[in-house]
Amino acid sequence: MSGAREYTASVRIAILGAGGVGGYYGGTLARAGHTVALLARGPHLDALRARGLEVRTPEESFTVAVQATDDPKTFGVCDVAIVAVKTYSLEEVAPAARLLAASGAAILPLLNGVEAMDRLVERGVPESLVLGGLTQVSVLKVGPGVVERKSPFQKVAVGERTGKTSERVRRIVEAFQGAGAEARVSEDILGDLWRKFAFIASMAAACGLARTPIGPVRDAPCGKLLLARAVREVLAVARARGLSMAEDEEAKILAFIGSLGGGMKPSFLLDLEAGGPNELDDLSGAVSRLGREAGVETPVHDTATAALSAAVKGR
Repeated sequence: MSGAREYTASVRIAILGAGGVGGYYGGTLARAGHTVALLARGPHLDALRARGLEVRTPEESFTVAVQATDDPKTFGVCDVAIVAVKTYSLEEVAPAARLLAASGAAILPLLNGVEAMDRLVERGVPESLVLGGLTQVSVLKVGPGVVERKSPFQKVAVGERTGKTSERVRRIVEAFQGAGAEARVSEDILGDLWRKFAFIASMAAACGLARTPIGPVRDAPCGKLLLARAVREVLAVARARGLSMAEDEEAKILAFIGSLGGGMKPSFLLDLEAGGPNELDDLSGAVSRLGREAGVETPVHDTATAALSAAVKGR
């Protein structure tokens, strides 16, 4: 159990970041019978306390009662804390993760990028309590107390950094499965994170540079070539860092990008359009930085980092 307590059938779950992803999984897990506490603030917190959490999906809508607070000290003892903020807010919630870990909670980041686990450890969370995790889902907070899943899929992978299967990971995965997600235990969570990273960083770079959904990017002259080169760069960095990537990995990722609806916008593009903070430093910026460290050239992601940084600063 790597220092964590034994789990019961019902898992006590803290959600650090009650926006789209955190709110959605918090709502589905609560409806499945688990005790869920959400860290929230402002009008969103007020709505959660007054009306509960409303979850909308392509199939249904429901409202569920959850504990909501802006003070993690009131959470009590939890089995797992799901960190579901944007990467630029990780610093803000790290103290809450550290507090919950001190009581034995496993810490499960569901963030974009490939560095969240290390950053949590650097900020004082014991390495033995940090799990690897990822989700593939399109979900937004559409109003105070309301989240909506847009995608037909909701996939989750959870694993130990060592690659070994553990009881705590199995129980967490079972909780997600019982809540309706397509969840699995990963025996290669680092590799899985990099595979998702190759997809999301490349989508962000291409759609961010073009300021369009994926359809016009794919249809543009050299658009598919741009996407292929962006994916190839990420996989090259991963291999240079010692991760095993299958020879057909690029083709699989590009086939998935090709299957997306033409109007699909990565969350990075939505952030750009909203004019607020974005995850550039943890997407193309990280590819560029980690590529230099590994001696791998990443011209597409270098270009995206430079151009998008300049555009945001000049706005």
